[in-house]
Amino acid sequence: MSILERFRLTDHVAVVTGAGRGIGAATAVALAEAGADVVIASRTEKQLRGVAEKVEAVGRRALVVPADLADTAATAALAEQAYEEFGRLDIVVNNVGGTIPNTFLDTDEGYLEEAFHFNVTTAHALTRAAVPYMVKSPDGQQSVVSISSMMGRTAGRGYLAYGTAKAALAHWTRLAATDLAPRIRVNGIFVGSVRTSALEFVAGDDTMRGEIESKTPLGRIGDAEDIAAAVVYLTSRAGQFVTGKMLEVDGGTEAPTLDLKLPDVAPDRQNG
Repeated sequence: MSILERFRLTDHVAVVTGAGRGIGAATAVALAEAGADVVIASRTEKQLRGVAEKVEAVGRRALVVPADLADTAATAALAEQAYEEFGRLDIVVNNVGGTIPNTFLDTDEGYLEEAFHFNVTTAHALTRAAVPYMVKSPDGQQSVVSISSMMGRTAGRGYLAYGTAKAALAHWTRLAATDLAPRIRVNGIFVGSVRTSALEFVAGDDTMRGEIESKTPLGRIGDAEDIAAAVVYLTSRAGQFVTGKMLEVDGGTEAPTLDLKLPDVAPDRQNG
């Protein structure tokens, strides 16, 4: 098998959450270009249809599933839907997630629990539902990839809920890899600043964009395809000797690239 052939995913089947745009959409198309059929899920059907057209344009099939992926029952159901539609399930990409930055005192218990649920519990629900189908696949190349964030390994003001959840997702990845070895590989990606809808307000602001670029050793904001390429590596035979690892695809950053300029905690002067 040649090196390039190791990156092929011919006739594999993947589930990608949060696939309507950004990293999820780019990942679904990349997996299709590598030869996989895909189940794509997110809230917005119109976005998913656009992604499905790109998948079909490279000769692969796409099953569109509009769903509220914060609902773990809906997320878990994607595994059975993949198996019923395509007769196998090889790859799970836990991409859905995210939490809006917030100050420490505005991060109440519910906000923290919501961040954990959306970033970690959803990944567990889908993967747990997928495993019985994945172990049926014939070639022993089944793989799970979870999309974490550099904020799960660094510290920045305002990211307590998001960073805690992404750190938990990273360690979930390591523990799941141990539980599921050797049959299923489980890895994750620490993503840096990537040009997605979440950074649209930055891309249009020269000052903020310049700040991110100046704090990134490679001098640019990442593209969704940078992450998608890493997913293809981790899910294909090219990455067949990798499990329980977190791949850093972040332009070389070791600290947050955008200062939210949140104030220091100060006494409440109204209450003395």
